[in-house]
Amino acid sequence: MILSIASFLGFTLLVALIAWLATRKNVNSSDGYFLGGRSLTGPVIAGSLLLTNLSTEQIVGLNGAAFEEGVVVMAWETLAAIAMVLTAMFLLPRYLKGGITTVPQFLETRYDKMTKTWVSALFLSGYVFILLPIVLYSGALAVNTMFDVPQALGLVIPADVASTLNPAELASLQREYDFMALWPTVFTIGFIGVIYAVFGGLKAVAVSDSINAIGLLIGGLAIPVFGLLAIGDGSIGTGISNLTTEFPGKFNAIGGPEASVPFATIFTGLMLVQMFYWGTNQAIIQRALGAKNLAEGQKGLLIASFLKILGPLMLVLPGIIAFYMSQHPESFEYFAGGNGILKDQAYPLLVKQVLPASMVGFFAAVLFGAILSSFNGALNSSVTIFGLDIYKAHINTEASEAKVVKMGQAFGIFLAIGGACIAPFLIYAKGGLFNYLQEINGCYSIPIFTIIIVGYTTKRVPAIAAKIGLVSGVVLYAISQFIIKPMVISDGGTYPHFLHVVAILFVLNAAIMLVIGKFKPRSEDFVQQYTEQVDITPWKYLKPVSIIVTVIVIATYAYFS
Repeated sequence: MILSIASFLGFTLLVALIAWLATRKNVNSSDGYFLGGRSLTGPVIAGSLLLTNLSTEQIVGLNGAAFEEGVVVMAWETLAAIAMVLTAMFLLPRYLKGGITTVPQFLETRYDKMTKTWVSALFLSGYVFILLPIVLYSGALAVNTMFDVPQALGLVIPADVASTLNPAELASLQREYDFMALWPTVFTIGFIGVIYAVFGGLKAVAVSDSINAIGLLIGGLAIPVFGLLAIGDGSIGTGISNLTTEFPGKFNAIGGPEASVPFATIFTGLMLVQMFYWGTNQAIIQRALGAKNLAEGQKGLLIASFLKILGPLMLVLPGIIAFYMSQHPESFEYFAGGNGILKDQAYPLLVKQVLPASMVGFFAAVLFGAILSSFNGALNSSVTIFGLDIYKAHINTEASEAKVVKMGQAFGIFLAIGGACIAPFLIYAKGGLFNYLQEINGCYSIPIFTIIIVGYTTKRVPAIAAKIGLVSGVVLYAISQFIIKPMVISDGGTYPHFLHVVAILFVLNAAIMLVIGKFKPRSEDFVQQYTEQVDITPWKYLKPVSIIVTVIVIATYAYFS
């Protein structure tokens, strides 16, 4: 235990020291703080993209989904590679041509200032009420499960009390104990995240992410290797054979109509959601916006796309291995609960089961880095949006760059506290963590994506169309998923998958905007100006590498179908 703690603290402090040395200067200007001085290179961008994405809501949530369903959920990983290719080819060149720091800034140029403000408010509400709490909750859940934090805090149901309760009462009381144990872990993660994201800026986040990315690849790939060895009596080949022979249905990428990601959704809402996440989500695309030039930004996105193709090895296969162990509880002590194990506990239990003691501290540090990365990414992006798109634009238009950074930092602290206060209550959310996250995100993701795509592909659609598209997108999605859907299901009916609903509303909102543009167009065509902030010469290997990535994704689906 002492060795594990020492290795955890040693690696964590090493990352912090390197990040501080790399960023102790150049954080008092908006470009220096928010975009790392527009100096990020392809490998740094790729590492930061990977770590921002691969936090515990992905590691814990997606492996939990795989625990229940199998490789069908790999669509969230493999389709991401295609979305990153499309972002590199079509969206990033336009972003860098306009020299924007935040995605909403483009909307001010294309539509008007109020549209930008509305979208900024939507982003911030999504981060504080959805993304930040989920990242903190999933991270705390992983840490608490792996390291028996509730037991260390004395939050364990006494045996004499447990013996007097029925299963439902026992589960309810255990949840209360787990809820109380989440609070200190959530606030610890939040406090450290604030130090990185609020006081270091994007470059501190990006540098620490790049270091942790190496550790995550090593540790993340080690978990399925050790898992296969454990279920294969020391042989990886036997482990794979045991999985595919005993549970062949877990390796069907097509899935049935009841799957959380039906195959048909790949051609409807899934790609739209992926494009929003990788192409317009400020917490993600901000890494590429900080590129020193277009070629480095495209290179970073495409390197990251290759890594996403490997994603199922870290984010799907471990969940299936954990399922195997849950069906053989007599052989694996941490899976003694058998079918009673909650799916979001699958990955932390697998880590406890298979990792050698000498690697526990290292992997804990890497996982902690992954937790911080997504939290930092969302928090840094929130600080950026508030500082530039709300404070500078509406509250103090004469503020100096140093003042904008300072007020953004203050807002970041407030946001972190708010997210931390919400996070523990997610233990009471119904359904799996990952699917909950994807469905709830639709409230703001598709309306924003719609007005951005229409903005780039048309010249005469006016600002009023964007505002109506935003409002109708949010309201219609909320009514569909949280009012009509529960009523239909409670009456015994069936309802379209939320990804199909996403596609329907995207088409509907785009059509509304185009109709308004037809009858009430802008007075003059929109023409994007080149600000010459960075060189926008494309990467010379963009097309061949994009084709290779696409072919690999298609081949992967063909193999598992």
